Amino acid sequence: MAKRENQKLKLYYLAKIMQEKTDEDHGLTMPQIIEQLASYDVSADRKSIYDDMEAMRTLGLDVNGEKEGKYFYYKLNTKKFELAELKLLVDSIQASKFITEKKSKELIEKLTSFASQYERTQLNRQLAVQGRIKTMNESIYYNVDEIHRAIAGNCQIRFDYMRWNLQKKLEKSKDKVYQVSPWALTFSDENYYLIAYDAEDDTIKHYRVDKMRHISHTEERRLGKEHFKAFDMAAYTKRNFGMYAGEETKVTIAFPNEKVGILLDRFGTDIPIRPAKKKGYSETMVDIAVSNQFFGWIFALGNEFSIVGPASVRKQFEEKLLGWNK
Repeated sequence: MAKRENQKLKLYYLAKIMQEKTDEDHGLTMPQIIEQLASYDVSADRKSIYDDMEAMRTLGLDVNGEKEGKYFYYKLNTKKFELAELKLLVDSIQASKFITEKKSKELIEKLTSFASQYERTQLNRQLAVQGRIKTMNESIYYNVDEIHRAIAGNCQIRFDYMRWNLQKKLEKSKDKVYQVSPWALTFSDENYYLIAYDAEDDTIKHYRVDKMRHISHTEERRLGKEHFKAFDMAAYTKRNFGMYAGEETKVTIAFPNEKVGILLDRFGTDIPIRPAKKKGYSETMVDIAVSNQFFGWIFALGNEFSIVGPASVRKQFEEKLLGWNK
């Protein structure tokens, strides 16, 4: 009975064998294919396999035979992912801070199923990323899914928002349940953030998705649509350093001409650039959510970079410098 049932799946097993056992550099002879099918309790002759290969081509699988020496070798030339694409995806998963070690292994195992047994050895990559800290929150994937479903369903969400304590445990940051209207998800500084409208404060806010717990949908429709009509996600992310909120201000920054790339990488190529008073220097004016994260970024760039204005922001920076040097 088992063999008869498996026989019905001959085309599936054949596709599986070609996916796993062949690639551009490795093929199987017809006797080897018949032997592989037999390992699944599937009997086959050459003619039926030729017919199945034609069916696979109709389904978009590029199966071809090439003569090498005395024998014809059959291989699957086109796959869902090229090996270079799989390597890129594996490297990205290993480098991502927000993906846990456990989930990284699971995702990479799934990706390797798209490669042949010969290519899989090349996907066993140990990417060296200095200072990489993997998040411990496994629920982030389900959080992202819940948020996407709420956006698609046009409903508000409720959740607890967490913070770390000295015992290295996550606890509620406030004794309240947050309720917001979710509008978008963004990825910044290796973390997922929910961009949402807070009706209570009548403003757009963001939340680290890995610090959200017990997300539930409400029956209330989303609010704040008018705030998002002209919302620029890229600009919002650029001006919120590390996604730490602060009072938004137009800040003028002076920099040496040869280091203009640092500003363009951070704020984009649309920023205005004009000559500064000091020879060899230029200035730009950008919208910044002024915060310790922003001041830390300026400080890390060295004394060649400076805040020209406004005077209030420059004074805050100087006060921070005095505090840091104590």
